[in-house]
Amino acid sequence: MKRKFLIVFGMLFCLVLGMTGCGQKAEEARIYYLNYKPESADSWKEIAKAYEAETGIEVRVLTAASGSYEQTLKSEIAKQKAPTLFQINGPVDYEKWKNYCRNLSDTKLYSWLTRPDMAVGNGDGVYGIPYVVEGYGIIYNDGIMKKYFSLTSRKTNFGSMDEVNNFEKLKALTEDMSRHLEELGIEGVFASTSFSEGEDWRWHTHLANLPVYYEFTQKGVADEEKLDFSYEKNLKNIFDLYINNSCATRKELASRTVDDSMEEFAMGKAAMVQNGNWAWGQISQIEGNQVKEEDVKFLPIYTGVSGEEEQGLCIGTESYICVNRIASEADQQASIDFLEWLYGSETGKKYVTDSLGFISPFNTFSYEESPNDPLARQVASDMSDSAKKTVNWDFTTFPSQRFKVELGNSLYAYCKGEATWKKVVDSVKKNWASEKALSLEEGKENK
Repeated sequence: MKRKFLIVFGMLFCLVLGMTGCGQKAEEARIYYLNYKPESADSWKEIAKAYEAETGIEVRVLTAASGSYEQTLKSEIAKQKAPTLFQINGPVDYEKWKNYCRNLSDTKLYSWLTRPDMAVGNGDGVYGIPYVVEGYGIIYNDGIMKKYFSLTSRKTNFGSMDEVNNFEKLKALTEDMSRHLEELGIEGVFASTSFSEGEDWRWHTHLANLPVYYEFTQKGVADEEKLDFSYEKNLKNIFDLYINNSCATRKELASRTVDDSMEEFAMGKAAMVQNGNWAWGQISQIEGNQVKEEDVKFLPIYTGVSGEEEQGLCIGTESYICVNRIASEADQQASIDFLEWLYGSETGKKYVTDSLGFISPFNTFSYEESPNDPLARQVASDMSDSAKKTVNWDFTTFPSQRFKVELGNSLYAYCKGEATWKKVVDSVKKNWASEKALSLEEGKENK
């Protein structure tokens, strides 16, 4: 009887442990993050190694190539070992991927948000949590600007960049600087307008955000099925200024990358470049960097809109982390634990600030734990300045990646003289409407 009891007890013990220690090892929880930002790939790998060293849990990181995240996600999410963590870019993206998004309303991560309204939700659920706040604008080298302001032959009467607070003044400054390239020791006022494959996101997303933001603001809406594109002339204003006063001619744009333009700025070949606070990592790490940290500053992207003297930087996020609800419960919880370690532990927070260079949206970070770089500090300053009207990231409502690609193609055709600006405008309005309609169908396909 005693022998039978021991046999039965042993069998039950094995069942409780999932056969662990009884000739079969239980499957370990896994974490697989599909990273959106190529510029942070090395940082995420470093973080993954640190987490594995501390917890023994492996974190796999795959970084999608620039401009290919949506297609990569479609491919990876269909695999047996799909990503347990992935990114959506906002409410429009959520509609496509909502069937894979776990409700995160009961997590510490969500409770830590300084602005819970920033999360992507549906009813009482929270399905995408912003994991970084960023800002972008026109980065300028104040050392070159001061050199220009000292020229006796200049035609403008500005004494410093503080006086350049609208498009009219920016245009006058830029065009006069273009007449003094040799004296200033630069190849162009703006760094190259990059249009090589997958490198046009600064224009079809970040720059195109301005006219959409102003249209939404004027109408008092958060999105619309059909875009009037009533501020298209303002987009043309700034885009023309870039391509007519940069280091590259229009014929050279297809061969120029974002890395090329950042190097031109870092090496002192250009006085300005449109990019975000994340660009400091690129600028500071370029060998032979000629720009002093104290000279790296931000200017809002002025386009000629009435009252833009009060405009600030474009601040927001398109980075919302999601947990794959199709993954096993163990994998989901392991992924949540990883995120809460990253944004809640002293070790993790240091990686967020020092390695990723993120401005955190969570109250677990103090002001002193913000990135200590000139661009991040100015973003933080604009966020807290009530006199500045920061520009929302309304490009998170752009209907699809296809819409962005077609906009980029239209802009490039305009650069080459193969399309009129009217064709650009017509293409934007047509593709906005058609892609908004298709987005609902794509959401059904991903069920």
